Amino acid sequence: MSVPSPIPGPAEPSTPTSLPSATLPEQPQPTLTELFIAFATISLSGFGGVLAWSRRMLVEERKWLTAEQFNETYALCSFLPGGNILNFSVIFGARFRGVGGSIAAAGGLMGPPLLLVLIIAGIYAHYGDLPLLRRALTGVASAAAGLMAATVAKMARPLFRNRAVIGPLIAFVTFAAIGVMRWPLPLVLAVIVPASIAAAMVRR
Repeated sequence: MSVPSPIPGPAEPSTPTSLPSATLPEQPQPTLTELFIAFATISLSGFGGVLAWSRRMLVEERKWLTAEQFNETYALCSFLPGGNILNFSVIFGARFRGVGGSIAAAGGLMGPPLLLVLIIAGIYAHYGDLPLLRRALTGVASAAAGLMAATVAKMARPLFRNRAVIGPLIAFVTFAAIGVMRWPLPLVLAVIVPASIAAAMVRR
Protein backbone atom coordinates (compact mmCIF):
# COMPACT_ATOMS: atom_id res chain seq x y z
CA MET A 1 0.00 0.00 0.00
CA SER A 2 1.39 3.40 -0.95
CA VAL A 3 1.96 6.11 1.61
CA PRO A 4 2.02 9.89 1.25
CA SER A 5 5.26 11.27 -0.06
CA PRO A 6 7.61 12.82 2.53
CA ILE A 7 8.10 15.63 -0.02
CA PRO A 8 4.81 17.53 -0.44
CA GLY A 9 3.97 18.93 -3.85
CA PRO A 10 3.29 22.66 -4.22
CA ALA A 11 -0.18 22.39 -5.74
CA GLU A 12 -2.02 19.69 -3.78
CA PRO A 13 0.01 18.62 -0.73
CA SER A 14 -2.75 16.29 0.43
CA THR A 15 -2.67 14.18 -2.71
CA PRO A 16 -0.63 10.98 -2.12
CA THR A 17 0.69 10.93 -5.67
CA SER A 18 2.33 14.35 -5.62
CA LEU A 19 6.08 14.94 -5.77
CA PRO A 20 8.02 18.22 -5.74
CA SER A 21 6.83 20.94 -8.10
CA ALA A 22 5.03 18.73 -10.58
CA THR A 23 2.35 16.11 -10.94
CA LEU A 24 3.58 12.54 -11.14
CA PRO A 25 3.16 11.14 -14.67
CA GLU A 26 0.32 8.66 -15.07
CA GLN A 27 2.33 5.49 -14.72
CA PRO A 28 1.62 2.23 -12.88
CA GLN A 29 3.21 2.30 -9.46
CA PRO A 30 6.32 0.08 -9.34
CA THR A 31 6.12 -3.12 -7.35
CA LEU A 32 8.66 -4.09 -4.71
CA THR A 33 10.35 -6.35 -7.24
CA GLU A 34 10.51 -3.57 -9.82
CA LEU A 35 12.01 -1.21 -7.26
CA PHE A 36 14.67 -3.74 -6.30
CA ILE A 37 15.55 -4.56 -9.92
CA ALA A 38 15.63 -0.89 -10.96
CA PHE A 39 18.02 0.15 -8.19
CA ALA A 40 20.11 -3.01 -8.56
CA THR A 41 20.50 -2.16 -12.25
CA ILE A 42 21.44 1.41 -11.33
CA SER A 43 24.05 0.28 -8.81
CA LEU A 44 25.65 -2.28 -11.12
CA SER A 45 25.78 0.23 -14.00
CA GLY A 46 27.09 3.19 -12.03
CA PHE A 47 30.84 3.05 -12.49
CA GLY A 48 32.21 6.23 -10.90
CA GLY A 49 28.91 6.99 -9.20
CA VAL A 50 25.26 6.18 -9.80
CA LEU A 51 23.82 9.68 -10.17
CA ALA A 52 23.91 9.52 -13.96
CA TRP A 53 22.33 6.09 -14.14
CA SER A 54 19.69 6.83 -11.52
CA ARG A 55 18.50 9.83 -13.50
CA ARG A 56 18.54 7.87 -16.75
CA MET A 57 16.62 4.96 -15.24
CA LEU A 58 13.99 6.88 -13.27
CA VAL A 59 13.45 9.89 -15.55
CA GLU A 60 14.27 8.83 -19.10
CA GLU A 61 13.54 5.09 -19.16
CA ARG A 62 10.94 4.27 -16.49
CA LYS A 63 9.49 7.81 -16.39
CA TRP A 64 8.65 7.45 -12.72
CA LEU A 65 9.83 11.05 -12.15
CA THR A 66 10.03 14.22 -14.20
CA ALA A 67 13.35 16.03 -14.55
CA GLU A 68 12.21 18.70 -12.11
CA GLN A 69 11.05 16.15 -9.56
CA PHE A 70 14.37 14.31 -9.75
CA ASN A 71 16.37 17.51 -9.29
CA GLU A 72 14.35 18.70 -6.32
CA THR A 73 14.23 15.32 -4.58
CA TYR A 74 17.96 14.78 -5.09
CA ALA A 75 18.65 18.30 -3.83
CA LEU A 76 16.78 17.50 -0.62
CA CYS A 77 18.74 14.26 -0.22
CA SER A 78 22.00 16.19 -0.60
CA PHE A 79 21.26 18.07 2.63
CA LEU A 80 20.43 14.96 4.65
CA PRO A 81 23.08 12.96 6.55
CA GLY A 82 24.52 9.99 4.68
CA GLY A 83 25.04 9.17 1.03
CA ASN A 84 22.92 11.20 -1.38
CA ILE A 85 21.81 8.34 -3.60
CA LEU A 86 21.12 6.08 -0.61
CA ASN A 87 18.88 8.76 0.87
CA PHE A 88 17.25 9.07 -2.53
CA SER A 89 16.51 5.34 -2.73
CA VAL A 90 14.91 5.33 0.73
CA ILE A 91 12.69 8.34 -0.01
CA PHE A 92 11.81 7.12 -3.48
CA GLY A 93 10.92 3.63 -2.27
CA ALA A 94 8.82 4.99 0.60
CA ARG A 95 7.02 7.27 -1.84
CA PHE A 96 5.56 4.30 -3.72
CA ARG A 97 5.58 1.32 -1.33
CA GLY A 98 6.18 2.60 2.16
CA VAL A 99 8.73 0.93 4.42
CA GLY A 100 8.87 -2.13 2.17
CA GLY A 101 9.63 0.07 -0.81
CA SER A 102 12.47 1.76 1.04
CA ILE A 103 13.97 -1.61 1.96
CA ALA A 104 13.58 -2.93 -1.59
CA ALA A 105 15.12 0.15 -3.22
CA ALA A 106 17.98 0.46 -0.72
CA GLY A 107 18.61 -3.29 -0.86
CA GLY A 108 18.82 -3.23 -4.63
CA LEU A 109 21.16 -0.26 -4.47
CA MET A 110 23.53 -1.65 -1.84
CA GLY A 111 23.34 -5.44 -2.07
CA PRO A 112 24.78 -6.37 -5.49
CA PRO A 113 27.62 -3.79 -5.37
CA LEU A 114 28.63 -5.00 -1.92
CA LEU A 115 29.14 -8.54 -3.20
CA LEU A 116 30.96 -7.24 -6.27
CA VAL A 117 33.25 -4.98 -4.26
CA LEU A 118 34.20 -7.82 -1.92
CA ILE A 119 35.26 -9.91 -4.92
CA ILE A 120 37.16 -7.03 -6.55
CA ALA A 121 38.84 -6.14 -3.24
CA GLY A 122 40.25 -9.66 -3.02
CA ILE A 123 41.58 -9.44 -6.58
CA TYR A 124 43.01 -5.94 -6.05
CA ALA A 125 44.82 -7.06 -2.90
CA HIS A 126 46.86 -9.48 -5.05
CA TYR A 127 47.22 -7.52 -8.31
CA GLY A 128 46.78 -3.85 -7.31
CA ASP A 129 50.45 -2.96 -7.88
CA LEU A 130 50.51 -4.02 -11.53
CA PRO A 131 51.17 -1.03 -13.87
CA LEU A 132 48.57 -2.28 -16.35
CA LEU A 133 45.85 -2.25 -13.71
CA ARG A 134 46.82 1.24 -12.57
CA ARG A 135 46.56 2.56 -16.13
CA ALA A 136 43.17 0.90 -16.51
CA LEU A 137 41.91 2.57 -13.32
CA THR A 138 43.12 5.94 -14.60
CA GLY A 139 41.08 5.45 -17.77
CA VAL A 140 38.01 4.48 -15.77
CA ALA A 141 38.37 7.60 -13.61
CA SER A 142 38.48 9.79 -16.72
CA ALA A 143 35.35 8.16 -18.12
CA ALA A 144 33.57 8.61 -14.77
CA ALA A 145 34.44 12.33 -14.75
CA GLY A 146 33.02 12.75 -18.25
CA LEU A 147 29.85 10.88 -17.29
CA MET A 148 29.36 13.08 -14.25
CA ALA A 149 29.82 16.24 -16.35
CA ALA A 150 27.18 15.04 -18.84
CA THR A 151 24.73 14.32 -16.01
CA VAL A 152 25.28 17.74 -14.45
CA ALA A 153 24.51 19.32 -17.82
CA LYS A 154 21.23 17.38 -18.06
CA MET A 155 20.22 18.27 -14.52
CA ALA A 156 20.93 21.94 -15.24
CA ARG A 157 18.50 22.14 -18.17
CA PRO A 158 15.36 22.74 -16.05
CA LEU A 159 17.12 25.70 -14.42
CA PHE A 160 17.27 27.51 -17.77
CA ARG A 161 13.68 26.93 -18.82
CA ASN A 162 11.38 29.93 -19.21
CA ARG A 163 14.45 32.17 -19.28
CA ALA A 164 14.96 31.70 -15.57
CA VAL A 165 17.81 33.75 -14.07
CA ILE A 166 17.84 33.10 -10.34
CA GLY A 167 18.41 29.32 -10.60
CA PRO A 168 21.53 29.49 -12.80
CA LEU A 169 22.79 32.44 -10.76
CA ILE A 170 22.54 30.53 -7.48
CA ALA A 171 24.20 27.50 -9.07
CA PHE A 172 27.07 29.65 -10.38
CA VAL A 173 27.57 31.43 -7.06
CA THR A 174 27.61 28.11 -5.19
CA PHE A 175 30.14 26.63 -7.61
CA ALA A 176 32.36 29.72 -7.41
CA ALA A 177 32.23 29.86 -3.62
CA ILE A 178 33.05 26.18 -3.05
CA GLY A 179 34.96 25.13 -6.17
CA VAL A 180 36.96 28.31 -6.84
CA MET A 181 37.14 30.32 -3.62
CA ARG A 182 37.39 27.17 -1.45
CA TRP A 183 35.10 28.63 1.20
CA PRO A 184 33.85 26.20 3.92
CA LEU A 185 30.85 24.20 2.79
CA PRO A 186 28.75 24.80 5.97
CA LEU A 187 29.27 28.56 5.65
CA VAL A 188 28.26 28.58 1.98
CA LEU A 189 25.17 26.46 2.63
CA ALA A 190 24.16 28.66 5.56
CA VAL A 191 23.87 31.57 3.11
CA ILE A 192 22.84 29.85 -0.12
CA VAL A 193 20.02 27.68 1.26
CA PRO A 194 17.96 30.51 2.85
CA ALA A 195 18.57 32.66 -0.23
CA SER A 196 17.38 29.86 -2.53
CA ILE A 197 14.22 29.25 -0.48
CA ALA A 198 13.45 32.95 -0.38
CA ALA A 199 13.94 33.28 -4.14
CA ALA A 200 11.63 30.30 -4.80
CA MET A 201 8.92 31.75 -2.54
CA VAL A 202 9.11 35.12 -4.28
CA ARG A 203 8.79 33.52 -7.74
CA ARG A 204 5.68 31.59 -6.67
